[in-house]
Amino acid sequence: MVALLCCLAPAHADEGISTDRPDFVESSQVVGKGRFQVEWGLARERSDDASGARLRIDSTPTLLRLGVSDTLELRIETDGYQRSRSETMAPSRVTRERGFADTSLGVKWHMQDGDEATGRPAIAWLLHVDVDTGSAAFRGDGLRPSLRVVGEWDLDGAMSVGAMGGVAVDRDPDSGRFAAGILAVTAGKSWTDRFRTFVEMAGRQLASTRHGGSVVSFDVGTAYLLSPTVQVDAVVSRGITHTSPDWEFGAGLSIRF
Repeated sequence: MVALLCCLAPAHADEGISTDRPDFVESSQVVGKGRFQVEWGLARERSDDASGARLRIDSTPTLLRLGVSDTLELRIETDGYQRSRSETMAPSRVTRERGFADTSLGVKWHMQDGDEATGRPAIAWLLHVDVDTGSAAFRGDGLRPSLRVVGEWDLDGAMSVGAMGGVAVDRDPDSGRFAAGILAVTAGKSWTDRFRTFVEMAGRQLASTRHGGSVVSFDVGTAYLLSPTVQVDAVVSRGITHTSPDWEFGAGLSIRF
């Protein structure tokens, strides 16, 4: 299997793959003109509360990236096929749902390269719009845009730091549209040319209780290059706020063509 994946990588690849997974903070890099990149994963979300209620959600997060220039890429993102199982104790009831998540259409602009010598960060902007294309059980309400900015700093000792901030507009069934903040910081270390790890504090949604509350997690993960254009990864997330999933687990495969 590993040999097959390595053969998928083009022999003329000039740089190693740069992915937006498995951490929440996006990379500042784009895939490059004429390049196409697939980032796919398996994820499980688990929550349990004091009343004995349990929620499990399995999904297949997928990101497609197409480079239209050396600084611009088009993006299609979705949580893919989803399966949820919720269980309550009083009364005892199990509810199952299956279907597809909404689709997000976006663009990433790599604004500037970083410079380790001067401390200048690499910067990128991402504009996305979530579209209500999913199955009824997992569908959002209308068009929901978001704008994010990413900064990345390369440090001594193969260390790196990334930060991402932004705002997303969502819609609440009861109170209509609202704005939520996005704020996350990640620190990574490359142990070899192929193997890296990271830790991260991710504010995926910063909102009032009225609008679903803040979703904040502490994440730990790793990525390994099978070849310059094929990567595998894994991540574990622990929810920090009471409105966050208790645990999230994920594994993924990314290939650049």
